[in-house]
Amino acid sequence: MTQRTDTPPTWDERTQLVTFLDYARDTARAKCAGVSAEDARKAPLPSSPLMTLCGLIGHLRWVEYYWFQVMFLGEELAGPLTEATDDDPDPEMRTAVDIPLPQLLAEYEEQSARYRRLVSDHDLNSTAKRPTSDGRHVDLRWVILHLIEETARHNGHLDVVRELVDGRTGA
Repeated sequence: MTQRTDTPPTWDERTQLVTFLDYARDTARAKCAGVSAEDARKAPLPSSPLMTLCGLIGHLRWVEYYWFQVMFLGEELAGPLTEATDDDPDPEMRTAVDIPLPQLLAEYEEQSARYRRLVSDHDLNSTAKRPTSDGRHVDLRWVILHLIEETARHNGHLDVVRELVDGRTGA
C-alpha cells in the first residue's frame, strides 16, 4: 500500500483533484487491509444486506467505471450494472460477495491507474458524452469531484462495516 496523503505535490487544480481522489481510494483500500475472507463478505447491518466490504469495493469500482467510461467517454454499459432494476438497483454490490476481496481490490487499483491516465489526457473542462438525468453534460472536473464525494461517503460505510465485522477501527 502506498503512503496516503491528501497534500498534493503541486497546487494546480488537476493535481489537487487527483490527489484527493487517490487519497479517498487509498483510504478505501486501507479500510480493507488484513480482513478475513469470511469477514469481507459479512453484512452486519440488518437493514443493509448488500453492505459488505466486498460489496462496497465492488460498488466503488463500478461507480468509477460508470462515470468515466459510460458517462464521460460515452461507452456502452457493461458488467453487473447492466443487471440493475428497480428491485435490484445495485447488482454490483450483490455479485461482489462472490469475488475474493483481494481480486476486487486489485481490479479497483488497476482501473484507478487507467482513470488517472484518462484524467491526465483530458482537459478538466471537457464535457461528458452522455447527459445526466437532468439533461446536462457535466465536465470532467465535476466527474472527479463527484467521485471524491462518492468514495469519501462510502469510506464511512467501510469504516462502520469493518468495525462491526472484526472490531478494527482507525484505518
